Amino acid sequence: MGMAEFECRKDEKINGVIYNMSPTPAYQHGIINSNIHTKIKMGLKDSLCLIFMENLDFQYHPEINDDYVCPDIMLICDRKNLKGSFYKGTPKFIVETMSPSSAKRDKTEKKNIYENAGVEEYWIVSPQGKSIDIYYLEDEKYELEYSYILQDDPEEEDYNADAEILLKGFPHIKMTLAEIFENVDE
Repeated sequence: MGMAEFECRKDEKINGVIYNMSPTPAYQHGIINSNIHTKIKMGLKDSLCLIFMENLDFQYHPEINDDYVCPDIMLICDRKNLKGSFYKGTPKFIVETMSPSSAKRDKTEKKNIYENAGVEEYWIVSPQGKSIDIYYLEDEKYELEYSYILQDDPEEEDYNADAEILLKGFPHIKMTLAEIFENVDE
């Protein structure tokens, strides 16, 4: 299987409309995704679940049409729904790291897509604001469960760099705010 099969297209198709995902986001975007991906991958050792980073298209209602999105990070546990470069099941967890061009879509359309698909946990990460909003699916609707803005100056009373975040469905997988934003310069 060549690597090309596991590369996301540089577009997404939402409600039949194709959105071009270029320009490529700033490097901070990739650093954050890599930080989160690494922590989760380590925590999934000996698990049947798989973590993908920017390289698998998610067909979120294949019974209706061929719309797809390419999440920054997607955790799946039902491998039978993997085919070629597509996944057609229900991800357990998704992260979207915003870029200026994707911010509105990540907070509206994609949030609705993941909510309707039954994704249990959705993180929206902002490299610019060093912030994370964490949504949990409760009664088929997303509730904003946690909202963090990194304060990494120990002199500040709101210092939270060592605040630990864990995945709801995988509580043994933990990371701190400082680890998520590690190497992301101002």
